[in-house]
Amino acid sequence: MAERYSLLDGEIDFQELIERAVAALRDGRLIIAPLEHAYVFVADAFNHAAVKKLHLLRQDARGVAAQVIVGDIKTVKGITREFGQTVNAVCEKFWPGLLTVNLPPAQGLVWDLGDERTLDEISIRVPEADFVREVALASGPLAIGAAALSGRPAPRKSTFFPALDGDYAAVFDAGELPEGATSTVLSAKDDGLILRRAGAISLAELRAITPNIAVPA
Repeated sequence: MAERYSLLDGEIDFQELIERAVAALRDGRLIIAPLEHAYVFVADAFNHAAVKKLHLLRQDARGVAAQVIVGDIKTVKGITREFGQTVNAVCEKFWPGLLTVNLPPAQGLVWDLGDERTLDEISIRVPEADFVREVALASGPLAIGAAALSGRPAPRKSTFFPALDGDYAAVFDAGELPEGATSTVLSAKDDGLILRRAGAISLAELRAITPNIAVPA
């Protein structure tokens, strides 16, 4: 039976909830937790079985890779390549926050986010959402996917998820989450940046940090 914990209950110690989430992830279980504007399935990014379970629950197509959440820039530098000065400047400005950066993984990184390591790219972010960020700091990189069937809107309420209680260890409930823009997505190449998706952070804001951002025609 999955547990349900309220992140809004001041009587429950925040650190204790983080420890419970980390314990479940290290045990190979999934959890459901809130990001800024949606609830997501969360797995240990290095646990192949847990990441596979995440994709099965979402009914993702073959080859779809989970996004990666980490707690800080230091962790990103340890698991990726091509984290040069331009990438660093943009991430220092907009992380934690709604910026996703696609980066090649470090050589020898042993994980499978769902693409069988064929994409040579990780979509990675440091979120502003305190709980998930703190869990990532304590546990290491997390694989995530919206807690909804593939192609369906990401849920802002914690009332229904496409999973049975036995499919995940716990829900960490923050109530109804606010509506908001999706993350802006950049790809890094040769210490330059390519805008892949406009979102919460505008091109003008990005170019205020560096003009070295290309926009595909």
